[in-house]
Amino acid sequence: MTVLLLFGAVCCAAPVSGALGTLAALSAGGQGGDEAVDAGSAADIPDRMLAAYKRAVQQVGRYVPACRGMRWPVLAGIAKVESNHAIGRNVAGSGDIRPRIYGVLLNGSGAGGNTTVFADTDGGKWDGTAAGERAVGPFQFLPSTWEGVGKDANGDKTADPHNADDAALGAAVYLCGKGRDLSERSQLRAAVLQYNHSSEYVANVTGWIDQYAAAASSPALKGVSGKVRTVLEAALAQKGVPYSWGGGTADGKSYGICCSPGGKSGTHIKGFDCSGLVLYAYARAGIRLPRTAAAQAGVGRRIPASLGKGFLKPGDLVFYAYAPGLDSTIHHVGIYVGGGQMVNAARPGTLVRLDAVDAMPGYAGGARLL
Repeated sequence: MTVLLLFGAVCCAAPVSGALGTLAALSAGGQGGDEAVDAGSAADIPDRMLAAYKRAVQQVGRYVPACRGMRWPVLAGIAKVESNHAIGRNVAGSGDIRPRIYGVLLNGSGAGGNTTVFADTDGGKWDGTAAGERAVGPFQFLPSTWEGVGKDANGDKTADPHNADDAALGAAVYLCGKGRDLSERSQLRAAVLQYNHSSEYVANVTGWIDQYAAAASSPALKGVSGKVRTVLEAALAQKGVPYSWGGGTADGKSYGICCSPGGKSGTHIKGFDCSGLVLYAYARAGIRLPRTAAAQAGVGRRIPASLGKGFLKPGDLVFYAYAPGLDSTIHHVGIYVGGGQMVNAARPGTLVRLDAVDAMPGYAGGARLL
């Protein structure tokens, strides 16, 4: 009985593949004309910023025709780390961002980690000071770098690093170099390393790219609205996040606990287990849930397994048990998105992603909370 209770707290089974394969699939076929260019979203990216990233993907081929594999998740990964997508600023319909985003003055003082003096190159035109250089805009360009890669993406005849559209296109041009294939992992890493020569930075950015790449392959959620859409978008935005035994809170991913029955620890992995992902996604819609899968089965309208999987609707919880019909043996939960698929944090060593509801044995019905 103790073992069953431990299983009820976390989740296991169902092999899944990584988000890197998703990024490669999205990047196949070269530049432009690919529906994946405009596919998907992510809950933490403001709509206007996401539109800028997607527009840059459509335009970069004009400036670097040989570039391959540029997709919005690549730009989103950079912008997430550099400015958190300009969240907290006002982004006008034209793309202008106010107040402007400025980095620290690069005078070698050590503030913000800078130890090298960068002399002024723009007379304060972009960085607001003639006392030296500082990075600017949502993609944090130095004025000297912007001088070489800045492009006018919104047609106002000015290439402005404080404009979301211009900055995103400039970043795309910079990352493409002379014609990289960013669907190749080594070339993607080289591009990010060029942006900031730090292995820690590369790992951080590529982690976000992988997560956004998974989100880009998410369902369109047609006809889904209200709190159901909030839940699904929150869950789908976590695709690509590592599974962590015991990980996940109402506030997001977290370090997990030790140890699974198979001996896998989540103490050094920041992510979600199955019930932690459900807890987080529903909290985005203002619904507090118990922590374990078995306890979550006691919330809302229970959907018996005997009704069949065709009775499920988007947003429903999907349960799996060692002894279907005996809720105390429920050990796994997913979030149904429609089309026979669920958002799934399957087991240690995997990433959050979409799986078929049929991918796991022991279907124990569902629960409808919305």
